[in-house]
Amino acid sequence: MTASVASARKQPARGRSFTALVSAIIRHIILVVLAASFMLPFYWMVSSALKDDSQVYTVPPVWVPNPAHWNNFADAWLQYDFNTYMVNTVTRYAVPVTLGVTLSSAIVAYGFARLRWPGRDVLFFICLTTMMVPFQVTMVPLFITFRRLGWLNTYLPLVVPGYFGAPYFIFMLRQFFLTIPEELSDAARIDGAGELGILFRIILPLARPALTVVALFQFMGAWNDYLGPLIYINKDRLYPLALGIQRLRTMLAGVGIAPMAYSYLMAVSTVATVPILIGFFFTQRTFIEGISLTGLKG
Repeated sequence: MTASVASARKQPARGRSFTALVSAIIRHIILVVLAASFMLPFYWMVSSALKDDSQVYTVPPVWVPNPAHWNNFADAWLQYDFNTYMVNTVTRYAVPVTLGVTLSSAIVAYGFARLRWPGRDVLFFICLTTMMVPFQVTMVPLFITFRRLGWLNTYLPLVVPGYFGAPYFIFMLRQFFLTIPEELSDAARIDGAGELGILFRIILPLARPALTVVALFQFMGAWNDYLGPLIYINKDRLYPLALGIQRLRTMLAGVGIAPMAYSYLMAVSTVATVPILIGFFFTQRTFIEGISLTGLKG
């Protein structure tokens, strides 16, 4: 009797384990298929960068270039002065605006999260409502304003507004600051620290994951920005990478060598994508931690 009861109990357990195994296999197959579909455009970009004219528009498509033309990267990058575009993107735009947005958003978020002053919640609500105003609404007034200031053909219209904070990042950092125990700030005040001292010595070191998320988002936005530089910059020597790639496309297509333009475009696009991938690879742990921790407290 005891043996039969034990055998009857093992059969449902084996059935459940088999069902769980099948479910896990199906889930992993779906994840692999989705991952491959997401990686397919990137693979096509890299493979197209290694093709010549005869392989670009071949039907059926050539998935593995044979032979692979690695010289396309150097030819496209050096011949059309993409070093200048890279320097403009990094030193004149991406790095300055990332520093400005991260610092200013942290200061404003600290004021909304840890300081008590009249009208704080109302002003925070107004700050959030600005996120609902699309850029197309403010594009023309901003252009007229910066033109009257004489800032056209400079990076000032793209960088200076970043030093006044970004509403979305202010919201993210405020949510993170609310999760930090107030006892730490109280202890610092007892020791004689001011609010700026508390912010820079206590809050910001603890908010490193959230600050990393803000910096990475802003850097990626500036790196890939096309519309902003297109509005304010019209000199070739001041172009960032996004406008440089567009200039290469129109220039090569205009002289009647559009197939080679495709290979060159894919080559410079691949090089422009690599820094973002490397940055995310080395910061993904902190990035994911910051995303999971922001918004824990309202």
